[in-house]
Amino acid sequence: MFTKLHAQSKLQLLFGFITGIIFGFLLQKGGVGRYNVIINQLLLKDFTVLKIILSAVVTGMIGIYFLKGRKLVELHPKSGSLGMTVVGGLIFGIGFAVLGYCPGTISTAIGQGNLDALSGGLIGIILGAGLFAQLYPKIQKFLKIGWFGAITWPELFQVNPWVVIVPLSLIIIAIFFRLEAAGL
Repeated sequence: MFTKLHAQSKLQLLFGFITGIIFGFLLQKGGVGRYNVIINQLLLKDFTVLKIILSAVVTGMIGIYFLKGRKLVELHPKSGSLGMTVVGGLIFGIGFAVLGYCPGTISTAIGQGNLDALSGGLIGIILGAGLFAQLYPKIQKFLKIGWFGAITWPELFQVNPWVVIVPLSLIIIAIFFRLEAAGL
């Protein structure tokens, strides 16, 4: 099934568009397109955003490895480094601090009609991407510091993926329920 999808780029685009709309709808229903929810997450008063992220991580991690175990999908992890993580974190953090949205919540906020996300967020994403493209030749060496390549945690520890997935999922679910019990 997925092999046929992989061979058809137009079908992939359609599938991505549809899943993107569903993702945005779910983010909007979860409330993370509202500025107050984002700011209260940053102020550690409302953990709605974290709970949605934790739910997505557990669902995605179990789902992908379930499909991979049945040879329905292949993983193609992207290479990484400490330098890339630092630069990406700074860009993400500055944008988040200035506007109060991350890229996913900007899309959600634009979809629900928030003009601050449209004017500041979309313009910020475009300018940030352009600035990064211009600076890339100058920071390329820094980005490769602490290179760890394209490796997953199970590959790093040389264990069956479920040895990592099951305990990590249980820890994430425990955190989720702890936040719920605390009313956060």
